[in-house]
Amino acid sequence: MTINEHISRFAGLPVAAFDPHGEVPADPAGCAWRVDTDYDGGAELFQVRLDGLLNADWAHLVTALVIGEWGEAYDSPAPIEALVAAADRLPALRALFLGEMTFDEQEISWITQGDITPLLAAYPRLEVLTVRGATGLALSPVRHDRLRELTIESGGLPAHVVRAVGESELPALQHLELWLGTANYGGDATAEDLAPILSGTRLPALTSLGVRDCEIIDQVAVALAGAPVVARLERLDLSLGVLTDAGGAALLAGQPLTHLKRLDLHHHFLSEPMMDRLSAELEAVGVELDLSDAGDPDDDDRFISVSE
Repeated sequence: MTINEHISRFAGLPVAAFDPHGEVPADPAGCAWRVDTDYDGGAELFQVRLDGLLNADWAHLVTALVIGEWGEAYDSPAPIEALVAAADRLPALRALFLGEMTFDEQEISWITQGDITPLLAAYPRLEVLTVRGATGLALSPVRHDRLRELTIESGGLPAHVVRAVGESELPALQHLELWLGTANYGGDATAEDLAPILSGTRLPALTSLGVRDCEIIDQVAVALAGAPVVARLERLDLSLGVLTDAGGAALLAGQPLTHLKRLDLHHHFLSEPMMDRLSAELEAVGVELDLSDAGDPDDDDRFISVSE
């Protein structure tokens, strides 16, 4: 997988670029507003556009926001403080994407984030939060009663962020997606760091779990084999990583996965016999199984899909 184009939809809404000089939209709540800058405009243009949206007469109707390149994002942290300060002007905000950039704007490992804990405190009605990039990313354990979807995309997710997610109280969370990445880019989390998440204790509503783009996915598969949360999942996504036959065997030897609606393993290094075993056990009972983008299982130079 490559992050080579901007999303066209977010949180169920079409994405529209905000223009401070554009016409007043007929339905400000009908799209996800994208705010970003370009190479020539830099941080100054981003600030003009962000201020323009926040000061619009209809800002209080905005339900979804996509923050793209904010100007030298490789060196400047995400505009978290500005978004927190503007919470009273965005009372309807339900969905936020922080760092929606393509690889030709910023490689994923270059995107500088910050502490996203204040965002969750400032927006208690937020339902969807997606963060791309993990340089400087921080999170403290929180309780948030409305968050339904949390996605953190990275080329290397720090263990302290993974642990903070596991220690948070998120009673409404239905979808959790973590790109653990590789140690070469700061991904130092272990399968043990995922244990509070896999227990499911603080995530009673979770039905969709993604541990993606993961260098240690074989160890994660072993942990999933007996994880309590698996029994109530509908979707399990272990794609974009370096899953081998050892991980595939762990999935087959563990608790049944036949209740899943979908198991996504695409971009893997499974052998043909292992793929046949997975298909025979799961597809035969109606599980949607994605085994596409198979790498050479004998290749010692295995790689995750998104790193730098």
